[in-house]
Amino acid sequence: MMKIARLLPARNQLSEKLLYGKAGDVKDASWLHAFTSRAGISTARESSAPKGYIADRIFAPFSVYKGKAALSVTPILPTFTKLNSGTLVVDRRGVMLLKFLPAIGERKYDNEKRQVFALSATEVGSLISLGSKDSCEFFHDPSMLSSNAGQVRKSLSIKHHADGTGYLVSLNVVNNILKTKEFFTVPVTTAEFAVMKTACSFALPHILGWDRLTNQLSLDSRRAVGHPSKVDQQYLNSEWDK
Repeated sequence: MMKIARLLPARNQLSEKLLYGKAGDVKDASWLHAFTSRAGISTARESSAPKGYIADRIFAPFSVYKGKAALSVTPILPTFTKLNSGTLVVDRRGVMLLKFLPAIGERKYDNEKRQVFALSATEVGSLISLGSKDSCEFFHDPSMLSSNAGQVRKSLSIKHHADGTGYLVSLNVVNNILKTKEFFTVPVTTAEFAVMKTACSFALPHILGWDRLTNQLSLDSRRAVGHPSKVDQQYLNSEWDK
């Protein structure tokens, strides 16, 4: 027990470096591979406070460290804007952020050359629905709505291993502006992918912002005990009531 207690602080420091980018590389990770079978869970969540408000931020990515690259998956919650009426509306939808870091040595990863890929709710659904023999691919143009549209192309592929032992997660980034091409590939075991799918399933309602809605519904219901007329009618009117 004491040995595990001593390992946890160092484990959190490694994950913090991967997420915050405080260091150019990640060093001395050999114990992490032995302790977690090359899969790490640090501490993740970004505040869903209304736009213009500052709240504490908690990070808890699920990370996989392999020989050529490291991959972390982090939920980024939506942001909200408060209208004059006091109603909160989604300003920006949340995503599941995949972060890739290339290896620069044995169990060392270069945060300066990281690349990210943000999965939308629908893309998360595609990932969750993958079977043991399924594959999928996504294409993004980060500059799609600007004058640089088409200059930067990102493609993320998730392909199953023929022997059914897991998946190969790959990210290809072509930047015609900087004249660069980057490719990351991370083999993921069946167990690691099961964690990713389960975590994404849990996070999906949160990146949609529905947890805020259900929490409000619960609060309104408690306030309305004995006074049902005080409950906002929009919560009571469903398709079946019409």
